[in-house]
Amino acid sequence: MLNSPHCNNLRAQLKSLTQEFLAGDWLVLIASILCVIYLFQTLWTNEHAAKVQIRLGDKIYATYSLNQQREIHVHGKLGDATISIAQGKARFSKSPCHTQYCVHQGWLTHAGQAAICLPNQISLELLGETKPYDTLNY
Repeated sequence: MLNSPHCNNLRAQLKSLTQEFLAGDWLVLIASILCVIYLFQTLWTNEHAAKVQIRLGDKIYATYSLNQQREIHVHGKLGDATISIAQGKARFSKSPCHTQYCVHQGWLTHAGQAAICLPNQISLELLGETKPYDTLNY
């Protein structure tokens, strides 16, 4: 497969292209790659969360630290939902909604992550020291 005519043709084109690169071309290419790596590291950090904020409808129900293991029972529009907090993570462990999307979301660990139970009107969001950039903050 690597010795097919198509691969050989592609390899020859790539070789001729790299031979035509000048020092400035290589400099721009390397600077661009380093810039992308830097932006990726600074804009898409995985900051660990310190707190979980639970909302019931459009109001903040409670904010809890992720340092203590606990289960929180919240009475929503459809019934009681259970939110579990353990080892710096949070998740919906039980919900009365039919689809169970909120439960299947699993453990949330990083600041900015959220799980929402729309039918029951309960949401939880992990908070860190800084709010991550997204279009809602813009």
